[in-house]
Amino acid sequence: MNRSNGLYLIIGALIVVVAGLGAYIYHEQTKPKGVELSIGQDGVKVEQK
Repeated sequence: MNRSNGLYLIIGALIVVVAGLGAYIYHEQTKPKGVELSIGQDGVKVEQK
């Protein structure tokens, strides 16, 4: 692998990381706020978000 291919690989990896982080932040910001109710084997859980 020559020097320019390594540079392209690093730039590509950084673009993937930035895109993934942006998608994660967008998902967290658009989550509905309020109360979460979950029913499982341990019973009923109510969490305020």
